[in-house]
Amino acid sequence: MGDASIYTQLTEIFREMFADDTIVLRPETTAADVKGWDSFNNIQLMIAVESRFGVRFTTKEIEMLTNVGALCDLIQDKLQGKRT
Repeated sequence: MGDASIYTQLTEIFREMFADDTIVLRPETTAADVKGWDSFNNIQLMIAVESRFGVRFTTKEIEMLTNVGALCDLIQDKLQGKRT
């Protein structure tokens, strides 16, 4: 799966979760850029991402994420079997 497909699906998740159809994700997008993206919503967001992509993240992996680009890279790695 390519980055464009991952970003399309992530955008759908973000727009639904935060009830904002204007969200446009870029690699540098962080929680500070999305209204309502706090620690509680981050847990729900990660669960939604795991469900959509059929992957599982460790707590350490989630803690290491700095922006949406890092999340996209992690998803790509998981889908390619580079991380378990």
